[in-house]
Amino acid sequence: MVRRRGYYLILFCTLMVCLVAVIAGSFALGHSWFQLLVAAAVGVLLTQFAFLAHETAHKQVFESGQHSERWGRVLAAGIVGISYAWWMNKHTRHHGNPNTSGRDPDIAPGALIFTPTGNPARTGLAGLFARHQGHMFFPLLILEGLNLHVTSYRALFTRKKVTKRALEIALISTHFLIYVGALLWFLPLGMAFAFLGVQMAAFGFYMGASFAPNHKGMTLLEPGSKVDFLSKQVLTSRNIGNSALMTTVFGGLNFQIEHHLFPNMPRPHLRQASVLVQKHCAIHEIPYTQTSLLQSYRIVIDYLNRVGLAAGGDPFDCPAASTLRP
Repeated sequence: MVRRRGYYLILFCTLMVCLVAVIAGSFALGHSWFQLLVAAAVGVLLTQFAFLAHETAHKQVFESGQHSERWGRVLAAGIVGISYAWWMNKHTRHHGNPNTSGRDPDIAPGALIFTPTGNPARTGLAGLFARHQGHMFFPLLILEGLNLHVTSYRALFTRKKVTKRALEIALISTHFLIYVGALLWFLPLGMAFAFLGVQMAAFGFYMGASFAPNHKGMTLLEPGSKVDFLSKQVLTSRNIGNSALMTTVFGGLNFQIEHHLFPNMPRPHLRQASVLVQKHCAIHEIPYTQTSLLQSYRIVIDYLNRVGLAAGGDPFDCPAASTLRP
């Protein structure tokens, strides 16, 4: 308990010190286009705060559910600017049904297609995009930050039940009023919008690049599949290295298998747990997947292209051919 709290207290204080240093650096730079480097740094720090919010929500920081919810909401909505209630609903469904068609919201079809079946055929520009979606995946991540903010904020105004709706609206609104207001007050209009754009792009790319390698291209399950908990979590997840640097950069998400098996396990213990899990999986002949970061990205790109080809159709196929053939 003491070690866990000490680790996360040091992590939180370090992030706050870095954030204050970045803000001070921004004031020192004044009206310089080097502000865009500061914007990228803010995007990276907000992603790290999002990792901390994720761990807090999983009760990795506090044993108390009440403390976890309170501080998770402050971190997610107040600092990062994303709805805690929306994210919890989505993320809980993902953990219960990882890579399960129709049940895991993280593989629901949208701009990208994540499953080879159950997708309507896409033609024209949509079909062309689908056939090359793997190569478009990482460029699209620069928009993911904006998508997360807009989608989560919009979810607070639906008729569905939302825990602490008013509080979250107040936290997120205050976050952006202070943030955008400070940019417009301190920087020229064009530079302020450029700062916001670069920060959003860095945040979205970092977030997407951190979550993408964990499940994409791994085993897909059909709804109602009779799979035991261990196999379900291990077969659908992929680990990305096990170095201390990788764990820091990805907020412990590089140990995705262990995180899914033990969602409330603090980040410092994941590496030791992975040794035990690997041995247990070897005994029971359950494939345990661990690869390098670059290899995981190659797998994700190839997988998305294969899935996209199925939905994008044959570019040399005449749409009228099937109706004109005898």
